Amino acid sequence: MDDAVESTAAPREVELKLECGGPDLTTLTGHPLLQEVVEVESDLLLSRYFDTPERALEKAGLTLRVRAEGGRYIQTVKAGAGQIGLFDRAEWESVVAGDQPDPAAWAGTAAEPVLADSAQTLEPLFTTLIARRVHPVEFGGSRILVTLDEGRIESAAGDTGLCELELELERGEVADLFGLAQALAETAPLRLGILSKSARGFALLDGAKPSPSKAEPVSLSPEADAGAVFRSVARACLRHLRLNETAFLEGPRNPSALHQMRVALRRLRSALSLFAPLFEDDPKAAALGDEIKRVTEPFGTARNLDVFLHDTLPVLAEHNGGDAALKGIEEKALAAREQAYSAVQAILESPQWRGLLLDVAGWVEAGAWSGQDAARQDGRHFAAGILDGARRRLKKRGRGLRHLDAHTRHRARISAKKLRYGAEFFADLFPKPKAQKRQKAFGDALSDLQDHLGALNDIETARTLPLDVAEGEGPTMPEMDEKRVADLLDKAADARADLLDVKPFWR
Repeated sequence: MDDAVESTAAPREVELKLECGGPDLTTLTGHPLLQEVVEVESDLLLSRYFDTPERALEKAGLTLRVRAEGGRYIQTVKAGAGQIGLFDRAEWESVVAGDQPDPAAWAGTAAEPVLADSAQTLEPLFTTLIARRVHPVEFGGSRILVTLDEGRIESAAGDTGLCELELELERGEVADLFGLAQALAETAPLRLGILSKSARGFALLDGAKPSPSKAEPVSLSPEADAGAVFRSVARACLRHLRLNETAFLEGPRNPSALHQMRVALRRLRSALSLFAPLFEDDPKAAALGDEIKRVTEPFGTARNLDVFLHDTLPVLAEHNGGDAALKGIEEKALAAREQAYSAVQAILESPQWRGLLLDVAGWVEAGAWSGQDAARQDGRHFAAGILDGARRRLKKRGRGLRHLDAHTRHRARISAKKLRYGAEFFADLFPKPKAQKRQKAFGDALSDLQDHLGALNDIETARTLPLDVAEGEGPTMPEMDEKRVADLLDKAADARADLLDVKPFWR
């Protein structure tokens, strides 16, 4: 998406959705930029969301609602749910006679083919009851509609509170949406929104709680240019990160949520590296990558302690069962992990972290790089070149893998990881059956290689971490571990050979 709002065949809604708590919303109303918004009288909005019993609209990425507003009923169909923060969706609105959906009003919308079967019966699934204040704000060179929403979502499965700030671009530049968000975030803790009201409603209906989630496939059009491909990849990484951030903060301190946050961060940093040719004239890319690495260093410490307690300590116990120092090591490791998790939580709750994610998201959507010619080059051609380069680096760095020292082996592991992420990022750009078949063989071999190199890296970490934790000499990994290292090196070398034998799926 360009900095300015694009015109399309369907009306579009471009808004930045931000999450906050009820008390935070009250604090936010004291911001100088929102003084006129505060003076606006709240409107009470009652919206019912409809779908078929099989939830055909939801499966198609659509929502249909009927809202009672100002003595009128407005039926709305929305297509797409957005990736992270910025929701750019096709939207069709019509005034209807009552509080039930009108087929004539969804004619000509994306919902029409889904609901074409006359046997389809729509039913109300959940309701939102919202007190809304809306007022336009001039910021930068743009006119932005500021919406403060506070209320509830109600369903047969239960109710939940809802508090949101939405910034909708009426005229101007997307960059100003993020500029205004950063200005408001100085007053109250605002986080990038990841779920629409309808998505929250469906989650409530399903009884779904925030939980660790793996990376989702990146949806791409084979006709997309390189800039659009990068945006889709970066949005997916940020969404993956925010989903697991919520799971970590709202639930118990879950090692899986921490692990998935680290995966999301590695994927994001890999994307910044893989797409570097797009950012040659935009130094902010490198600055953001460095800042992400610096701020999230405690995440790695916490994860290493998780691996030590879950994987390494049981091996130590098995081969040093009579060693009295083991109990002390475990206690120190548990205490160190608790401290590390507290450090992670402090980062996630800090204004610097929230501001960093807003900064990254704003740069992804409207950074200086997006106006360069490089961003408009053919996406498939760009991706093929990136994957060729990543494959060559892995081939070079993995040569003689069985005999590499730990540092050089680590560099090969990073190369494998970037190649794997790139292959996953670009998969949709090469949809032909032959490419998909090669893609699976390529992915399997690459996954095996990365797993073996990752296991070797865990062993190297474990060799030093017990002494760090115990602050002195203690039990060590058994000699048989050297045999495991040799076995993993053999498997990694075989996986690398298998990988290089697979014809690249992008050619």
